[in-house]
Amino acid sequence: MSDAHESRVRLDKWLWAARFFKTRSLAAQAVDGGRVRVNEQRVKPAKQLSVGDRLLIHAGELEWIIQVRALSGERRGAPEARQLYQESEASMTKRLQAIAARKASALHLEGGRPTKKNRRMIHRFTGG
Repeated sequence: MSDAHESRVRLDKWLWAARFFKTRSLAAQAVDGGRVRVNEQRVKPAKQLSVGDRLLIHAGELEWIIQVRALSGERRGAPEARQLYQESEASMTKRLQAIAARKASALHLEGGRPTKKNRRMIHRFTGG
């Protein structure tokens, strides 16, 4: 992490570098939408983040509660990105349970994509 010497970095840039969001603009939209909180407060994407800050991140059905361990404005590989933060144990177990529940519910879905015959029956039934 070459930017480890930085004392502060923008929140949206750090979220992108830590690989929580695919683009910096998606990270900024999440912060603006209130899905990211810093130290229990709603902030703007340009908020200067510092080591020791506590973040609450909602992305879809998942939630992370993390503490910032290092700062970087450069996007690197996933193993290096994981070194930027430390996730709480409660957050990790809750997130893993949500992932397992989603996988279990996906197993109960039948069929998948309808066949041509099924699609015709659906159109007849819905009147389309």
